[in-house]
Amino acid sequence: MSPRPVLEVRALGIRRGETSILANVSWRVQPSEHWAILGANGSGKTSLLGALTGYLSPTEGEISVLGQTYGQSDWRELRKKIGLVSSSIRQMMADEERALDTIISGKYAMIDFWGKSTDIDRAGARRILAQIECSHLAERRWGVLSQGERQRVLIGRALIAKPRLLILDEPCAGLDPAAREQFLEFVQRLGGSDKSPTLILVTHHIEEIMPIFSHVLVLKAGQVIAAGRKKVILNGNVLSGAFDTKMKVVKSNDRYSLRASLRSNVVI
Repeated sequence: MSPRPVLEVRALGIRRGETSILANVSWRVQPSEHWAILGANGSGKTSLLGALTGYLSPTEGEISVLGQTYGQSDWRELRKKIGLVSSSIRQMMADEERALDTIISGKYAMIDFWGKSTDIDRAGARRILAQIECSHLAERRWGVLSQGERQRVLIGRALIAKPRLLILDEPCAGLDPAAREQFLEFVQRLGGSDKSPTLILVTHHIEEIMPIFSHVLVLKAGQVIAAGRKKVILNGNVLSGAFDTKMKVVKSNDRYSLRASLRSNVVI
């Protein structure tokens, strides 16, 4: 008997008026897999995330999390099983909030935590801080954290709710090259941990797809153009189609990069 998928999307479609945003998107994520979602601007990545997290209602199709289907189960409970780290959340944090309190706020799904935390809350938050390698940041205020530190703390905020699925929505945006590599190495360690939920990385850049990610979903114009094992999907033909530009994929030490062939009459 095959294991129950962590996530299953069946013939998902989203229309707004005459505009098709997503069309016939089907996708299955098994417990042993970590996925990257890749696509150009306007490919449908944000809309797919909105549907997965219950903030955007599909026009057709179904989404199931751990065998429970949106619309047939309490969507508010299902949504708790999906953690999300995105720039929209990062921008809502209060500058004076301590990292420890930011972690605790995730347990209560509350932005700008104002409640009274318990000893159990604080102990749990300190365990999460240790897991995300940020114990030294417990008393540090949000306003003085670096971008990379903020991303780690937001991951901790999501982890305290014990999600089965953790979505990292372009987590490297705004990071300088050194900070990006440090953060990606952290994601690699996190994904390899026994305590890790299933990870989904949303990105424009294949350089950010660390070895821990086993599978890739490629979107274009609201449709899936490729999905499967990373070593099969990350090739020049697929990515040239995804970005409408001739692409060459280079692999080195289990990391990938892209080289684009741009035609231009401009001499530089």
